[in-house]
Amino acid sequence: MIKSLDDARLENKKVLVRCDLNVPIGPDGNITDTNRIDSSLPTIEKILAKGGIPILISHLGRPKGERSSQYSLKPVAKYLSEEKNYSVNFADDCIGESAHATINNAGAAHIVLLENLRFHKEETKNDPAFAEELSKLADVYVNDAFGTAHRAHASTEGVTHFFKEKYAGYLMLKEIKYLAEALKSPQKPFVAILGGAKISGKIDVIKNLMNVCDTILIGGGMMFTFYKALGLNIGKSLLEEDKIELAKELIEEAKNNNTELILPSDVIIAKEFINDTEFKQVQIENIPDDYLGMDIGSDSIANYTEILKEAKTVIWNGPMGVFEMSNFMAGTKAIADVLVDITKNGAVTIVGGGDSAAVISQLGYEDKVSHLSTGGGASLELLEGKTLPGVAALEQ
Repeated sequence: MIKSLDDARLENKKVLVRCDLNVPIGPDGNITDTNRIDSSLPTIEKILAKGGIPILISHLGRPKGERSSQYSLKPVAKYLSEEKNYSVNFADDCIGESAHATINNAGAAHIVLLENLRFHKEETKNDPAFAEELSKLADVYVNDAFGTAHRAHASTEGVTHFFKEKYAGYLMLKEIKYLAEALKSPQKPFVAILGGAKISGKIDVIKNLMNVCDTILIGGGMMFTFYKALGLNIGKSLLEEDKIELAKELIEEAKNNNTELILPSDVIIAKEFINDTEFKQVQIENIPDDYLGMDIGSDSIANYTEILKEAKTVIWNGPMGVFEMSNFMAGTKAIADVLVDITKNGAVTIVGGGDSAAVISQLGYEDKVSHLSTGGGASLELLEGKTLPGVAALEQ
C-alpha cells in the first residue's frame, strides 16, 4: 500500500520532498516552461497547510557530478519567490552544513530549496551514504517526482530506507492512478495512439498494450517501418531497417491477440525534410521514390477520429507527424482536438510522452484532457508493464 500525503501528520515536521523541477532554462537564465514546478505546488501547499516545512530536492539537467551554474536550481527559487510569492530559503548544496543551516533558519510557512542533487555523482549511483545524508535533513519523506520514478537513485529509492514515514505526493498519486488504473481496469473500448519516430522505443509498449487494448492506432515515423514490413515502397521515409522483421511479428501478434493494429491509409509526403517544400497527399501504396512521409493524411484522420469517438479510455504517446513544422502538424492537432471532444463526453484521456505533452501544452489543452503525464520515460516504462523503483520504494 502507498500512503497519501493526506494520511500524514506534519505539524512542526521537516518534510523532504523529492520534486521534478527539471525545467528548461533559456540563455537569459529564465525558465521557459514552468509546468513541472506548477505541478508540484498542490503538494507543497498541503505540507504548508499541515504546518510542515517543505524541503524541496530535485535534479536539473545532467551535470554529471560536477557543480555548474548552468544547472543551478537558483532560477527555480527565483520563480517560486517572485512569481508565486513564496518565502524561499535557498541552500547552495543539498547535504552538509549549508543545507542544515538553511533548513534551521527557515521559519513557519517558508519553503527550503536545496541545490541540484546531481552536483553529487552519488545521487545517480544510489549511494547509501549519500542517501543517508539526505535523510538526516528531515523527519518525513514525500516523493512527488513521477518523472524520475523509473530511476533507482539516492533521492528516489535509497533515501526511503532511512524513513519510517514516507508518502506519495499528489502528482505522484495522480500519475499512478491514471496510468496504472488505465492498464489494470480500463473502461472499454480502450484505444492507444502510438506515434513518434521509431518502433524501437515503443516495442515493449506495443506488446504490453496488445494485452489490454481493443485498438492500437499507429502514426509518426514508425509507420513506415510497418509499411516496409508489408512490402510497400516508402520512398525516402524514415526506416529502421533492423526492425522490419519485428514489425512483421507485431502485426501477427496483434492478429493473434484480437487487437486491431491500424495503420494510416494515406500520408502527406514531401520532397525535403523542411516546412517550405513541395508536398502532397497520397495513398500509402503510391509513395514515390523521391518523396518522404511527413504526416498522416485526411482519410486516416477521419478514420482515427471515428474510432476515437467510440472510445471510453484513450492513451496517446507520440505525434502523428512532424508537428514542429506547420505544414505537417494537421494529423497531430486532429488527434489532440478529438481527445478534447471525447473528454467532454466522459472518456478518460491520458497523454504521455514529451512530444505529445508538448503538443497539448502548445495548443493550451492541458486542462482539457483527463491527465497530462509529466514523466516521459516513467510513463513509457509503466505502459510497458514495468515496476518503477521510485513507486515500489513507497510501498508500506
